[in-house]
Amino acid sequence: MTSQLRRSAVSVSANIAEGAARNTDRGFIQFLYISIGSLAELETLMIIAQRLGYCGIDKPILADIVKVRQIALGLVKYLKSKKRD
Repeated sequence: MTSQLRRSAVSVSANIAEGAARNTDRGFIQFLYISIGSLAELETLMIIAQRLGYCGIDKPILADIVKVRQIALGLVKYLKSKKRD
């Protein structure tokens, strides 16, 4: 589970970086959605680990996950709105 947590955490920033390097907003949006999926995986794994007694739940970390998800979704919304302008 530790390995899976690490992979999903790294995947968030790696997919944002890869998407930002794309030449199109469409490509960036695709990778933002992948990173949002990795955030959901990370959040789920944290909750499972806590419920199995592997660790205490760290509310600031969960709050950070929610905040990063909100930022990523806001960026998706912005990029999609650019197409309409």
